Amino acid sequence: MKDTGARLTRDTVLRAALELLDEVGIDALSTRRLAERLGVQSPTLYWHFRNKGELLDAMAEAIMLERRRASLPQPGDAWDAWLVANACNFRAALLAYRDGARLHAGTRPRGAHFDGIECKLALLCDAGFTPEQAIDLMFAIGRFVVGWVLEEQAEPERAPDADAPDPAAHPLVAQGWAALHARSPDDAFERGIALLVDGARAQLAARRAG
Repeated sequence: MKDTGARLTRDTVLRAALELLDEVGIDALSTRRLAERLGVQSPTLYWHFRNKGELLDAMAEAIMLERRRASLPQPGDAWDAWLVANACNFRAALLAYRDGARLHAGTRPRGAHFDGIECKLALLCDAGFTPEQAIDLMFAIGRFVVGWVLEEQAEPERAPDADAPDPAAHPLVAQGWAALHARSPDDAFERGIALLVDGARAQLAARRAG
């Protein structure tokens, strides 16, 4: 195999890694397979990423940076409507790649992310939240989204009523179960986010009243 590593760029490696992730999933993603895809020897990749962990972190960061500008609040945005839209945008970004939530889970913001986070917190603080409340809210919603998508991407294909509860034995569960499974995935997600935003709105109202 002729090694063409000298012509590789960090972005080329990242793009190839994300394409490979979509094809084989995170468990089968390896530096060996990535090197084969790029037509180089595995050690060549270490010019750009010291190990697989560093590559995975960079892949997660690349996904977030792809959506960062679109997710920033604009002048005049209502904080609550923006939170819902931003959460939906985040979910869509994770769903755009196979195992996107697993790739993102456990990562921490750094570098280029902080400008965007500062802008988001400013919107919430201008609405009346303290910086502590604002970052608590942002992280709670962020982790809700990652957990939600982890479940979505792990769900096996099965008939909606395959595990439905017996209405005679569990009438309340059956009623809620039927309502939940009648909703689209988008609607179910947005209802969950709305509960978090409603709680934040109540906290903000209490702070203003106090």
